[in-house]
Amino acid sequence: MTKLTRRQFTTTTAAAVASLAANVHAAPPAAGSKIKIGQIGTSHSHAAGKMQAIRSLPDMYEVVGLADVDIDLANKAVQRKPYEGLSVMSIEQLLNTPGLQAVAVETHVQQLVPTAKQCIDAGMHIHLDKPAGESLSAFAELCAAADEKQRTIQMGYMLRYNPAFELLFQAAHEGWLGEIYEVDAMMGKLASPALRRDLAQYEGGGMFELACHLIDAVVTILGKPDEVIALTKRTQAPQDTFADNQLAVLDYPKATATVRCNHLDPFGFPRRRFQVAGSGGAIEIKPLESGEVDLSLTQAHGQFKKGTQHLSLKRTGGRYDGEFTDLAKVIRGEKQLTWDRKHDLAVHETVLRAAGLTVNVDQP
Repeated sequence: MTKLTRRQFTTTTAAAVASLAANVHAAPPAAGSKIKIGQIGTSHSHAAGKMQAIRSLPDMYEVVGLADVDIDLANKAVQRKPYEGLSVMSIEQLLNTPGLQAVAVETHVQQLVPTAKQCIDAGMHIHLDKPAGESLSAFAELCAAADEKQRTIQMGYMLRYNPAFELLFQAAHEGWLGEIYEVDAMMGKLASPALRRDLAQYEGGGMFELACHLIDAVVTILGKPDEVIALTKRTQAPQDTFADNQLAVLDYPKATATVRCNHLDPFGFPRRRFQVAGSGGAIEIKPLESGEVDLSLTQAHGQFKKGTQHLSLKRTGGRYDGEFTDLAKVIRGEKQLTWDRKHDLAVHETVLRAAGLTVNVDQP
């Protein structure tokens, strides 16, 4: 694949760098004040949804503008929702906006980490969409830069703030499920010819681009696996090279987790699921983002009884609202982000291994 370097992005002027440096250790905004935020990129599959979420939270955020590596893309985007009415500017202009504190990075996957590095160097907190590129060392360098400048990187793994997964994480961390022995997860769809062509650019296929959401959830409850076994099928070869049918087995001392990603499934969306079983109980979430949960417990915990119960957990707001509500609290200094650097690096390494990619383990 073509790798983009920072030289392929417009160089920030010396004057801009000097003015941006003053923001690096700026005090967090006061409680209740609006956070100035911008977005770089409209090419990510989640880009429009993230902007819609930000603009649905006007009491928390003031959107100062939209930028892109290709300014023409930004100019086209503001002609349609949810970008209508936004100011279009270069990346340098956006990062030099007085009072700017956060940036949502929503570029093509290949550009995510280099663009995020520009933002961190400019002293910004960032929401970085997934997955964080194909290099573990490059992502580790980004994380180290963020630590040095005391800036937040919130990864865009959308299941983190889904109410069914919030319940799962609570159950796992508080021991409701006892010793966890088994995780089984699947995320698939029937890919159109256009989507197949788009995803074929990633050597790691759907496991890399889509099932990274599942892997983030597995690592949240079980940590980094001891070993990852990746099985990849390219069913349409030699017509195309897309890795469209994949299975990863994540091995732990007492548990195994299986993660499937299948882009050949006409019923992929309703079959998406996440199941966890342990000595004290089990949880099945299906379909994945529906909030429909079967919770089974060997003993009662709080409001949940012994035995099996079906729960319908409704989300407040849109698909991504929880991410930016939480990010605002972190930027204001009201809390720490639940998912730390160690977690994000473990997830990214696991994603790369599960997708069958070579992992460069040289980290700063």
